[in-house]
Amino acid sequence: MATEVLTTIFHDTRRARKDGTFPVKLKITYNRERKYYPTKYSLSEEDFLKTQEPNPKKKYREIRISLNAIEQSAIEVIEKLPAFSFPEFERRFKNSVANDDVFAAFAHSAERLREAGQIRTAQSYDHASNSLLSFLNKAHTGRNKGMSLSEASSQREQLQRRKKPLPFSAVTPEFLQEYERWMLAGGKSITTVGIYLRNLRTLFNDAISNGDLHQDLYPFGKRKYQIPSGKNVKKALSMEEIGKIFDYGPRHEREARARDLWLFSYLCNGMNMKDIAKARYRQLAGDIITFVRSKTERATRQEQRKIVVTLVPEALQIIDRWGTKPTHPEAYIFPILRDGLSPEEEIKAINQAIKTINSYMKGIAQRLGIEKNVSTYAARHSFSTALKRGGVPTACISEYLGHSSEKTTQSYLDSFEDDTRRKHAALLTAFKSES
Repeated sequence: MATEVLTTIFHDTRRARKDGTFPVKLKITYNRERKYYPTKYSLSEEDFLKTQEPNPKKKYREIRISLNAIEQSAIEVIEKLPAFSFPEFERRFKNSVANDDVFAAFAHSAERLREAGQIRTAQSYDHASNSLLSFLNKAHTGRNKGMSLSEASSQREQLQRRKKPLPFSAVTPEFLQEYERWMLAGGKSITTVGIYLRNLRTLFNDAISNGDLHQDLYPFGKRKYQIPSGKNVKKALSMEEIGKIFDYGPRHEREARARDLWLFSYLCNGMNMKDIAKARYRQLAGDIITFVRSKTERATRQEQRKIVVTLVPEALQIIDRWGTKPTHPEAYIFPILRDGLSPEEEIKAINQAIKTINSYMKGIAQRLGIEKNVSTYAARHSFSTALKRGGVPTACISEYLGHSSEKTTQSYLDSFEDDTRRKHAALLTAFKSES
């Protein structure tokens, strides 16, 4: 089949455009019949010749790689046809080209993530896609100062209507550098930039893995574009600061509940709020609670690592104060969620709980003279740091946190005995012995 059909990249110099350039097309020849299919490129004769040089300069090399990818995609379509015909080739080639749209890939991935219940990750993909669209339109989709919610929504709708396909081949290292500068100039943090670009990198990896994109078009890595990483800002509180939070006298019930849930996270292996919200009474057995991190339960389904937490008396008291009543095995321990919620509703409820806790904890920190950011994430970081200060081996801390990245240490570690866990858990309230 491939020997009967000829493909080539054709510079159509028969008619110049207004800017003096000529369109670059894909030419297909079959049984002496020729058909031409447009690409996004229009070049002068001099520029086209530069793309054909043995070692073209960077700009022209990227254009040639992109054009070669288009031709290769056509060849792959032709080879899969049982019998060649232009109509069938055009139908399949059109679908193949549709797979070369970054925005379509974002939407498809977000949809799959939602179907899998990974709502936060899906939302992250949506935010990354909207940011990229804003960059291409050189306008912000976010709600600017003085802009009402309806105005912000109208602005996003206008941008969506102006959305055009973005070929993977157009996302070059230079494109990414400019996009990064644009985000930083617009007030995005290095952390946010990293999240958006890692999502984009995942789309490239998926496209290459699926055979929809040639490896040569991959813009990430050494000597290409490297995703920035945020500085590792220390978020752990000192034992003195944690002691102040323990001893703090809440002004009202809402503040007391927020403070106690923060402390529960700290006392329970840095358990994050999603896992706290989803914990049920059946996971409790005396002074032990066992869970699998929601963040990793899908990614490591074959080797799910259960986290076993020894509940110190203070943690048990928090459950007694704020736990759902009456208790039964399938009831949520804390009344943050309720049965029957959709994944989207669950995330909304958890996010609201985090927002409420962080708001109250910020006020508590100010009243206690703690200048650090006392967020729910700080509780997790403080847990691991407290154990490290107490001399607990890194391998133990890794297991308590449920990290899967400590492969070297975890490969030869078994679960720790209950008395060892109790000893380590006692370190979390070491400030009492200091007072």
